[in-house]
Amino acid sequence: MKDEYTFEMMYEDLRNGYQIYYTYVKNRYLLFRTAKNCYTQKLISCDDKNPQPKTTMLTLKRVKEMFEYMEDIEYKVL
Repeated sequence: MKDEYTFEMMYEDLRNGYQIYYTYVKNRYLLFRTAKNCYTQKLISCDDKNPQPKTTMLTLKRVKEMFEYMEDIEYKVL
C-alpha cells in the first residue's frame, strides 16, 4: 500500500477527519488532526527497547518528515 499511498493522500485523509494508524521505529501510533497545522500522535503499542511519550503534538512539517519511515499505514474514520 505504501507505494501507492502518498503524503498528499495522507494529508487529505487527515484533513477529512480520518485517523491514521502506523508503525514508526517499532512502535505503533495513532495520528489525527487536532487543529490547523497541529496533529496529535498517540502511542498505541510500545517496543520496550524504544520507550516513547504516550501523547505528542506534531506540526505538519514533522509529519511529512516521518512519512518516509512509516510502515503498516491504516486509516479509519473518526
